[in-house]
Amino acid sequence: MKRNPTQPLLYKFSEIASRINGISIPIFGVSWQPPEPERTIVRSLLVFLEDRRALYNPFAFEMEHEVANSVLEIRTTLTDTLQRLQEPSKAISNIRTMRTACREYLDNSRDEGGMGWRNSGFLVHLGRLRTIFGYHICQLAVMYGIDVEGELAKILPPEYKEETSFEKIDGNKS
Repeated sequence: MKRNPTQPLLYKFSEIASRINGISIPIFGVSWQPPEPERTIVRSLLVFLEDRRALYNPFAFEMEHEVANSVLEIRTTLTDTLQRLQEPSKAISNIRTMRTACREYLDNSRDEGGMGWRNSGFLVHLGRLRTIFGYHICQLAVMYGIDVEGELAKILPPEYKEETSFEKIDGNKS
């Protein structure tokens, strides 16, 4: 795509600053690695989560050991993402909560004796995990202006509606 010569070039400061990684003068030089933009880190996390079937597959098709392995991978990726973010990041709280939900899922879905998985609790805990993830993915998407695509969008909370179900039933607005 060619640039229109009558339009002035416009570069955002953050783009320029992220490209500069060193200064050299005849006597010495200094270089550094600029931090990765937060939005890029969060987007990469959401792209990873889009491919995690444990978060959106119909419950009837889920196999306990495969879900556990997937949740372990998700937890590892969440930890890696936290390590990449700068300390005052707005995303840290949401990502930590999702990581805690993974740990709770793994702890609570185990049989008391530690000898296997308990089927009755499996689906309940998986539903809770999905609900927590849906809420926090939604918050991250809004904060950073990122589209949530594919099957992952199934676990996002329903959008707010002004009309409640009670108003539909009796026709009165309270």
